Amino acid sequence: MKLKTKINDAYTLGQVLQQGRLLRGVSQREMAKLLGTGQKWVWEMEQGKQGLLMNRLFRMLEETGVTLYAEFETEA
Repeated sequence: MKLKTKINDAYTLGQVLQQGRLLRGVSQREMAKLLGTGQKWVWEMEQGKQGLLMNRLFRMLEETGVTLYAEFETEA
């Protein structure tokens, strides 16, 4: 089954990334190793931590009228 979600903010993006990671059976620590970063960074992304990049990204999406979607498959 394919899931498609509209991404309006950093929190929603984080939740989608978390679900994608969990569906693949990967821990935050394993994801961090795959990405070459720390587990804290993965946790912060999944929590939708606000930062300069995220704030600018979502402001630019809003100002340009661009809609961001995430799509992934589940097994059910």
